[in-house]
Amino acid sequence: MNSTLKGVNAAAETTPSLQKEWWLRTFGIFHRPRMVFAGLRDDSAEAVEARQEPLLATITLAGIAAVLSTSLAGRVLDDPVFSNSVLAVLSWAFLGGLVYGTVVYWFGGLLVHALASALRAGSSYRQARHVLGFASAPLALSLLLVWPVRLAIYGDDVFRSGGSDTGTGDVLFDLLILATYVWTFGLVALGRLELRNRSSSSPGIS
Repeated sequence: MNSTLKGVNAAAETTPSLQKEWWLRTFGIFHRPRMVFAGLRDDSAEAVEARQEPLLATITLAGIAAVLSTSLAGRVLDDPVFSNSVLAVLSWAFLGGLVYGTVVYWFGGLLVHALASALRAGSSYRQARHVLGFASAPLALSLLLVWPVRLAIYGDDVFRSGGSDTGTGDVLFDLLILATYVWTFGLVALGRLELRNRSSSSPGIS
């Protein structure tokens, strides 16, 4: 009986510890991405559960950023349904981002898994999804850093045809957003390579 209780308590203590570790790993994607992807080699139920929250947060933020970067978002206020309200647009982007992020996570993960299988880089479909999810962190970062500045400068002109969001400044913002996509694709490739290297052990947080 005592051994059973000790086992339950140990499991309860391990879960918060693993969750904290995965939050740290997620923030580390920008400077130590190999550490994050190496951790995905642990495909146990405990590890998968521990990384669900940071993974969901990353996918959601990246999905919203992706929706905002579409050409549709650039003219959405031309539609009178939105009543020239930036708040309405952001609500639309939030809901659209949830849907878009979820679809890309599942179907994009399937594509990553299929490519890995074709290259004989063994890993599970779940690991492929998680690689894609964490690799989307640069997009999530753009939502927190690039889009607030863009909105502060151009206001609701960002979401309508014409307006002040033209010229060199707007091109610079577009290039920054494009860079986050390139960064994301690079991280996906790195994640696949890191998972393929199964012989090394998964590093911890330092």
